[in-house]
Amino acid sequence: MTSRGTLPTINVVAGDASALDAPVLAIVMAKPAALDASLAALDEATGGALARTIARGDFTGRRDEVLHLAGGTRGPARILLVGAGDAPDRAVALKRAGALAARRASALDAGAVAVVVVPGAEGTALEALVTGLTMGAWEYRDLKSPPKEPRSPVTSITVVVGDAARDEGAVRAGESVGAGYALARRLQMMPGNLCTPDFLADTARDIAARHALEVTVLGRREMESLRMGSFLAVAQGTPQEPRLVALEYRGGGDARPLVLVGKGICFDTGGISIKPAERMEWMKYDMSGAAGVLGAMEAIARLRLKVNVVGLVGATTNMPSGTAINPGDVVQASNGTFIEIVNTDAEGRLVLADVLAYAKKYDPAAVVDAATLTGAVVIGLGNSLHGVMGNDPALVQELLGAGTRAGEPGWELPLWPDYEEQIKSDTADIKNTGGRAAGTITAGLFLKVFAEGYPWVHLDVAGTAYSESDLVALPRGGTGRPVGTFVEFVRARAR
Repeated sequence: MTSRGTLPTINVVAGDASALDAPVLAIVMAKPAALDASLAALDEATGGALARTIARGDFTGRRDEVLHLAGGTRGPARILLVGAGDAPDRAVALKRAGALAARRASALDAGAVAVVVVPGAEGTALEALVTGLTMGAWEYRDLKSPPKEPRSPVTSITVVVGDAARDEGAVRAGESVGAGYALARRLQMMPGNLCTPDFLADTARDIAARHALEVTVLGRREMESLRMGSFLAVAQGTPQEPRLVALEYRGGGDARPLVLVGKGICFDTGGISIKPAERMEWMKYDMSGAAGVLGAMEAIARLRLKVNVVGLVGATTNMPSGTAINPGDVVQASNGTFIEIVNTDAEGRLVLADVLAYAKKYDPAAVVDAATLTGAVVIGLGNSLHGVMGNDPALVQELLGAGTRAGEPGWELPLWPDYEEQIKSDTADIKNTGGRAAGTITAGLFLKVFAEGYPWVHLDVAGTAYSESDLVALPRGGTGRPVGTFVEFVRARAR
């Protein structure tokens, strides 16, 4: 089993949409005042249905609005009018509209969909549309029996552009980012008995083999030699081999690399501080930070960005057992810091502590980590915003901007020095949780101790990496965040 899954084929054509022999044509529009002139031939083929629909106000182009029309005497068999809304960022709006269009086409068992944007999309807007189309067409069906009634999900997408020669690059860039999202979402959707630390390591090896990257995988013995007592404290409760994975992309010559770090807890029971049974099954997503790193590395390699990037993943499972760590235990991280473990369910930061310390060996230009770290961030920011904090104000602003461009908005939280008192320990240097008050911030302050000697930002994606409800444009499950944020950050640095 690979970690990639099946992606739709994407074709690029220029010309009149009415000439397309497609089972479904999706027309993406934002609040049309009248029928666009480019659709005149298609309107004629439908007996004027398009013009009448818009003139009557039956379709207004608001966000997530979809209207299904029958095709005409020639061209597409069915037409979907898809609203992009009036969001100020057109690229973000088209990404969402593209995902919704492909998802609706799959629901119609169309097998294929053609898409045109009115007025036309170019550059970053076109790229975002294609990324969305890829995300909307993607489904996780690996572990489901074949349906009794044959289905025809979207496996082919045709993008209608103004100039094929000019727009091909943007389409392929969107396809590359979409592939990164697909890889991350598949890892997120896999159950913990399949998506193990070894599987994450094998996924990194697969990416490295296909894109000529360098990969290093450390196990328990190697981590012991590096004195990674914090990481290994979490791993001591499971018979599965822990893995620290380093995936190196070298497209920037001798420049110092950017390092992306992901928490890869493949299943989190909470350990001895065990979680309630209700909804524990969602803890298969606790490796979403690692999935985001691996998905971003897939996209970055496909985009062939002129930059050096290292992806680091710390992977293990958090289990209650006779060998598991206990509340009150003290361990020593690889940077020499002694940590009192007061709650074994605050395990992700223990893994990240040693991985962040390990990142220093690369002499990084910047380090960004992502983790489903705290429930507190969901209470504070909900399921649309991820928390952003770090030791470098300029880098924090870079990541906030990257998230905005990707349609993955974040919100800065302060690493307030007064809150450091909450993680001071009576028996060690620090303790691994400061309690409920300011829980996301104190987790960030804990990580800051290990992010020494380089600019660093932490993304808490606990509320955004997966969704327990349908998101309209995407189904319930893994969202792939923060793949887009990582890619936009790296791409801006590459420029």
